[in-house]
Amino acid sequence: QVQLVESGGGLVQAGGSLRLSCAASGDTFSTYVMGWFRQAPGKEREFVATISKGGVRTRYADSVKDRFTVSRDNAKNTVYLQMNSLKPEDTAVYYCAADYTNNLQTSLEAYDYWGQGTQVTVSS
Repeated sequence: QVQLVESGGGLVQAGGSLRLSCAASGDTFSTYVMGWFRQAPGKEREFVATISKGGVRTRYADSVKDRFTVSRDNAKNTVYLQMNSLKPEDTAVYYCAADYTNNLQTSLEAYDYWGQGTQVTVSS
């Protein structure tokens, strides 16, 4: 079992940047594929990005491709989401999640553990 805690959210102007962090504790971090999801008010939670256990493979939602970068530091038990060129439509609560399989999954149901989320608000 792994516990996840996100941080780094906040208020930023459109065009700005933020870096989210997700710190893991409990089980061995490097045995999990890690994902980022987000949920805007009144909308369903949606996939943002995912990264393989070793950090070599990544996958992104089309809406964030070329603007967001997911990375991980297994020595620090942390996964990151660098968000650049932020838009008002990126406003949401961002969640990290852990998946014990080897696939880069985009569905919520594939992930076994979730953090509590961190709010990102992008003003126009």
